[in-house]
Amino acid sequence: MRQDEPVDLEPYRGELVAYCYRMLGSYHEAEDLVQETMLRAWKARDRYDRTRASVRTWLYRIATNACLTALEGRARRPLPSGLGAPSDDPGEPLTPVLDISWLQPFPDARFDVEVRADMRLALVAAMQVLPPRQRAVLVLREVLEFTAAEVAGQLGTTTAAVNSALQRARAGLAEAGGMEEVAEPDDPEARAVLQLYVRAFEAADVPALVRLLTDEAILEMPPVPLWFRGSRDYGLFMERVFAMRGTGWRMRHLTANGQPALAAYAPEPGGGHRLHTLQVFTVTGGRIAHNVVFADPHVFEAFELPRQISSDELRRPR
Repeated sequence: MRQDEPVDLEPYRGELVAYCYRMLGSYHEAEDLVQETMLRAWKARDRYDRTRASVRTWLYRIATNACLTALEGRARRPLPSGLGAPSDDPGEPLTPVLDISWLQPFPDARFDVEVRADMRLALVAAMQVLPPRQRAVLVLREVLEFTAAEVAGQLGTTTAAVNSALQRARAGLAEAGGMEEVAEPDDPEARAVLQLYVRAFEAADVPALVRLLTDEAILEMPPVPLWFRGSRDYGLFMERVFAMRGTGWRMRHLTANGQPALAAYAPEPGGGHRLHTLQVFTVTGGRIAHNVVFADPHVFEAFELPRQISSDELRRPR
């Protein structure tokens, strides 16, 4: 390509971050790999041939290679529910396990709506079970809608191999779960459920919280490896939370992975509230079916959440 024909890479940054996030399960690693992708593309710009591939297709080839290299020999990023059976003791010690690289949520507010399609947390968790190349084929073909020939070029393989990998990826994803339909954050029913949940949580009204749950509701809290299934254990655990951390919590609405989410602020003895968790909800049939509660400070940074809220801020309309 001639030097007087510059390639504008920046318009693709957001969708590349979303792609690398789906591959890696980590927002921070995705940002780093996209920066690496942009640097590689800039250094190789003189060798780019626009007659052979669009800029977008070319960039995804570079990003895919970067992701596959990063994933070599690495364990998948799980959620607690992907590691074993649920706990039957809501009073069990909450001991974090920090030597596991946990799946992280995706901060929707930092990206355009189009970038956030098919980003459900359960779906991304299920994708992590697939071998990396199958994962790449699935996202490139099913989510980003590249042709089989384009994906073959990006992966340096054949169209037949891509089609075979896609069939295996679909089967693996169906077996791992994560295919269920969930309500979007702007769905009126989902908004109403979250409003009721906030009201009950801020009032420490556990029976009201439980009434908003499905019978088999799941609660999990990475980096604590425990998880609970069923509205009864969910309620017992929430009673424990309020007994430990007090009442008078405050919640802020946001979205993550295209799902409704809340930032939970616990009361501090001297006044004001401190950020405690980021909670990502799956709402189905007008009830909460799943709540993944993140307490990782790196997650808070990705969502640019204030660590403390003063009493004055709490009095402002939310």
